[in-house]
This record gives sequence, C-alpha cells and structure tokens, in this order.
Amino acid sequence: MRVEEWEKEDREFREIRRRNADWEFIKAQPPHIRAALLYFIEKGDIYRAARIAGMTVGEFNEHRYRARIPNIT
Repeated sequence: MRVEEWEKEDREFREIRRRNADWEFIKAQPPHIRAALLYFIEKGDIYRAARIAGMTVGEFNEHRYRARIPNIT
C-alpha cells in the first residue's frame, strides 16, 4: 500500500470516528479523559489515548464505547 493510500484511509477513519462520536458525552468528561477521547478520534491510537487518560486500555475502551467512538484501525 502506498503512503497516499494510507493517508486517505486515515482521513476516512478519522471522519467516521468524528461522525459517530457522542460529543455531549465527551464534553462532559474530566479534562484528561476528554483529551484522551479527542486524541483517539484524531489518531486512532488506543494505547496512547489510554496513557493520556491515565487508564488501562480496557478502562479507556469502556469510555470509548460509552462515547460511541468506533474502534476502526
């Protein structure tokens, strides 16, 4: 796969995550969790997002699920 194809795929996945996210839920979260959810929406990196939130991947994944952000990689 070429770099351009990866970039296009990343943009498509980011748009899907943005479109499906529950923005009211995200806005209601404490700052560190909100930052982690926003990072995940933009980058799709669950490991780093969990680290930003100060949680395990499993704990962060529960918040991601409640925020209706699909895990597309």
